[in-house]
Amino acid sequence: MRKNVFLLTLLITMIWSGNMAAQDFYELSFKTITGENYDFARLKGKKVLIVNTASKCGFTPQFKELEALNKEYAPGLVILGFPSNDFMNQDPGTNQEIKEFCEINYGVTFQMMDKSSVKGKNINPVFKWLSDKSQNGWNDKAPGWNFAKYLIDEQGRLIGVWPSKTKPSDPEITGKL
Repeated sequence: MRKNVFLLTLLITMIWSGNMAAQDFYELSFKTITGENYDFARLKGKKVLIVNTASKCGFTPQFKELEALNKEYAPGLVILGFPSNDFMNQDPGTNQEIKEFCEINYGVTFQMMDKSSVKGKNINPVFKWLSDKSQNGWNDKAPGWNFAKYLIDEQGRLIGVWPSKTKPSDPEITGKL
């Protein structure tokens, strides 16, 4: 009994101190931009770069660099783009319009997800996980603008967070791929 109490106390301490994520990344799922369910369990053993995107933002040209990373590092890296209209209405289009914009203007072939909120009271569950240290183990910052980047390692741990101004090709990011 004493051993069980000790182990439970140790586990709780690890979660509260940020040494252990409280929720498994691979338990998440989300809809793709075309409406299919995307189970994150399929990402086990791969690095995942998650980016909140927008079609009418000064950082929108980063789609080109994201696609270049996709081509260079796939299949070991999966990029997930999450369109959002949270920052000054810079992605007002429908999923279909966003999908076409990304493909036509930037040749995007990486997985784009359903348009959703990445901050605030309507935050989607993926960005809730990314910005809640009780879920991801250490980070408590939601995106401050479009094109924030979050890197998950092959074991489903959040290992990096970068702001919009950090380009996808920055050595800070590519050095972890």
